[in-house]
Amino acid sequence: MVKEHFNRIAAVWDETVAEKNEARLRQMVARLEIKPGAAVLDVGTGTGVFLPYLRNSIGREGRIVALDFAEEMLARATAKNFNGNIKYLCADVTDIPFPDETFDAVVCYSSFPHFQDKPKALEELGRVTRGGGRLFICHTSGRDVINETHRHISAVQNDFLPGGSEMRKMLSRAGFLPDVRIEDDGQSYLCYARKPEAFTPVLASVAQVPD
Repeated sequence: MVKEHFNRIAAVWDETVAEKNEARLRQMVARLEIKPGAAVLDVGTGTGVFLPYLRNSIGREGRIVALDFAEEMLARATAKNFNGNIKYLCADVTDIPFPDETFDAVVCYSSFPHFQDKPKALEELGRVTRGGGRLFICHTSGRDVINETHRHISAVQNDFLPGGSEMRKMLSRAGFLPDVRIEDDGQSYLCYARKPEAFTPVLASVAQVPD
């Protein structure tokens, strides 16, 4: 039902739903502090509202994979012909066709409430995030506003942004570090999580091994 809902409203999304305040979008992407040259996965890219801002962050050497499960939404994003190294992919967040540790940063802008299996989605996002990489769940509205809005739309009436305690538990179970940061001022929402650095044991040389 959710996928059909987004395919149905794709044609009017930019005019009726999408964030139109460019200053808010620029401020949000600045808060992510994504480095130039980064490989970024934009999950639930929709009509590509956040793509030009992400593209400006990563510069010419970076790359973006814009993923969405709704074909019509993704078609709208693709048709905008954004410049830059952007690949468009129709896939579900619980089954991402990329190898482990592919991306430096994973961004879920205005999409996380609609993940129908959030624990499984976070597990998959953790899998494709590199050691030391970061996951961002962000909105240019506060949690209360988002949840109240969804409550009155039948197709997404159960698609809520979880509270802080539940969010931290899910992220921890998905393998992210416990220093999760959640910022919600009522006007915007940002959840920041990090994946542990890969552990590489230092092997002793033969001369260092005791008899």
